[in-house]
Amino acid sequence: MTAAPAYMEIIDFIAGGSTPGDVVRFHPSVEAERRVSELIERERVSGLSSDETAELNHFMELEHIIRMAKAKALLILASGR
Repeated sequence: MTAAPAYMEIIDFIAGGSTPGDVVRFHPSVEAERRVSELIERERVSGLSSDETAELNHFMELEHIIRMAKAKALLILASGR
């Protein structure tokens, strides 16, 4: 069985529902961070397969969305909503 792409835990987090506090506290697992670091390093050194490139791109897009969601969640928490 192949390991799930690193971005799948972000998708699971979003699909599971969350509060603004949950969003602010969210961090990818050590395993996901390790996988992304590995992909970035391999991309730099030797290149990636098309599947690995897609995996890394998906993670980076979702990471950007999470950062934006965290900023919005902090505003919501600050406003007392």
